[in-house]
Amino acid sequence: MARLPILMYHNVSEAKTNSHGLTISKELLERHFQYLSENNFTTFHLGELEGLNKIPQKSIVITFDDVTVNQQMAVELLQKYNLKATFFIPFAYVGKTDEWNQGKEPIMTYDQLRNLPENIELGLHSYSHPKYSDLSEAEIVNDFQKCFEVIEGNGLNVHYSLAYPYGNYPKKEPLKSQFQKLLIQNGIKMGLRIGNGINVFPFKNPYEIKRIDIKGEDNLLRFRIKLRFGKLKLF
Repeated sequence: MARLPILMYHNVSEAKTNSHGLTISKELLERHFQYLSENNFTTFHLGELEGLNKIPQKSIVITFDDVTVNQQMAVELLQKYNLKATFFIPFAYVGKTDEWNQGKEPIMTYDQLRNLPENIELGLHSYSHPKYSDLSEAEIVNDFQKCFEVIEGNGLNVHYSLAYPYGNYPKKEPLKSQFQKLLIQNGIKMGLRIGNGINVFPFKNPYEIKRIDIKGEDNLLRFRIKLRFGKLKLF
């Protein structure tokens, strides 16, 4: 078994100062990626992990939620440092804005998504960015089906991994087991929550994969600590 940290990023900003919360400055993001490259981390797409039993000791998965246009800056840095990442799409908002939030950030268009380089893997971030714990089984299935229709109708190459919006999913039985059954029935390969911990690979439960929430205020020291321990309470 091996440790597998999975990083969760959101927006990227050109600004060098005052980045916080879901937005990280391009300058700081480059420091994170440069550290991973210089310290010989192996990055994986989620699809590459299927069927594997072993991974290198210093392995990592980089993820970005929402496919905002500003993440094109992250794409450039990922290419510069020869790193892979998975970008999760909220399909109802493609070519629009992040309306579930403040509606200030433009979302990539289908053309932009189709033209992303090979080091970027696409995944699902739901259709309409709901909290799955608030939905009925029929509403959850409908959300999945709308995603699949958009993928097929727009010629997107998408791995069927799902980043739960807000990290939210039913956590209590029997709803938890029912939800995971729906994921399996609809061909979802992996489900990613937050959790802020380090995964053990192979995954014990592929539908409760933990991600580490990387914030705009996470300088290189904090980043290195999160890589090692996950999110500490003092952060």
